[in-house]
Amino acid sequence: MSELTDPSAHGWRRPAATALQRRRDLLGALVLFGCMLPSSVLYRLAGAMGDATAPMWVTIIWSAVMCGAIALRRRWPCTVALVVSAAYIVGIELGAPELLFSQIILFVSMYTVGAWVSDRRFVRFTLGAIIGAMLIWLATAMFISATDSGIRDDFNGFGTQTAMLAYFGIQIMTNILYFGGAAYFGTHAYNSARQRAELEDRTRELERERERSAAQAVALERVRIARELHDVVAHHVSVMGVQAGAARTVIDLDQDAAKSALSNVEHNARAAIDELHGLVTTLRETEGTTGEETTVAVSTIGLDDIRRLADESTQSGLPTRYEVLGIEREVAGTVALTLYRIAQEALTNARKYAGADATADVRLRFQDAEVELEVANTGFVPSKPRKGALGHVGMRERIAAVGGRIEIGPRSRGGYLIRASIPSVPADHDTAGAAT
Repeated sequence: MSELTDPSAHGWRRPAATALQRRRDLLGALVLFGCMLPSSVLYRLAGAMGDATAPMWVTIIWSAVMCGAIALRRRWPCTVALVVSAAYIVGIELGAPELLFSQIILFVSMYTVGAWVSDRRFVRFTLGAIIGAMLIWLATAMFISATDSGIRDDFNGFGTQTAMLAYFGIQIMTNILYFGGAAYFGTHAYNSARQRAELEDRTRELERERERSAAQAVALERVRIARELHDVVAHHVSVMGVQAGAARTVIDLDQDAAKSALSNVEHNARAAIDELHGLVTTLRETEGTTGEETTVAVSTIGLDDIRRLADESTQSGLPTRYEVLGIEREVAGTVALTLYRIAQEALTNARKYAGADATADVRLRFQDAEVELEVANTGFVPSKPRKGALGHVGMRERIAAVGGRIEIGPRSRGGYLIRASIPSVPADHDTAGAAT
């Protein structure tokens, strides 16, 4: 948004008048012209201008000039105001017998300058010039009236001076209110238009922000679903693959070992189905909600389930040692789920890439202000990062969501290390829960 179109900017410009507004100005000018002619006839019959009354054709031309100018008031406000002011003075000096609608036209022209001119310096200059010229003309007229011998002869002594001073005072007060009102109401209209534009701009910005927030919420939900599917499927399918391969290898030599391996395949298949079912159920409940609150299924996974991951890893061919350091305590469900998923992904990667002779260590460390998970393996470290690496991305996203930090990379003494630390929010502060 540029500075000239931003309502909150110093150089804001009011948008030009619409075609409808210009048509209304033309219609208003025609109505005023239709009113000025009979009004001038009435003033002529009342003898308002005395012997100095101008001919009717002068009055018609004068009325046409003023009304024609006012028809263009929102297109060229300053020019119209100057033309109307000059025409008003000339018409009165020539004796045009109309003192009502001509003053309305003058007021509207001055009001339009204050209401529609965006450069406020032009407003001050134009209105100042008009008011100054009008006051000089008024002062000159009052001076001529005061020095006219015919007026002095109509009054006697102090009464003459008092009447003239009262008349001049009324004229001054009336013109101050007249010109001041035009300037005030015009400026007020301009400020109101600016405030409306600012409000409309804020409304549009809020609408754009709402659309961006909705799009971001959809994108974040898609990322969350992808992360959950990756963690659930990758872990269980990798275990099933290892166990199925082991069963195929020993099925002719050791049927009991093959049955045990196939039993593990069945167990992991059921576990994968259960977790996928829980995820789908959560998504359906989320889609069915209305209003601002969203139902989120609270995960039943705790830190104790990390031990089960270590045992499953050992059964799958990756000897894994599990160790807890510090004083165990309950933590929020989001913290427990995040650490569980990171341990799950780390052990899955170790089984897939570390090699047949690798071993792993899982350490859960309880510190004063945080819980730390460390998963290390002694296996092969690739020289180049694997393409995709969605597991690493998912781990970093999970840690970022709970305000923790994570280290991922090879160890100096060989192998690979993943270390995650999360502030240990107590379980009773877990208001949102976590989706399984």
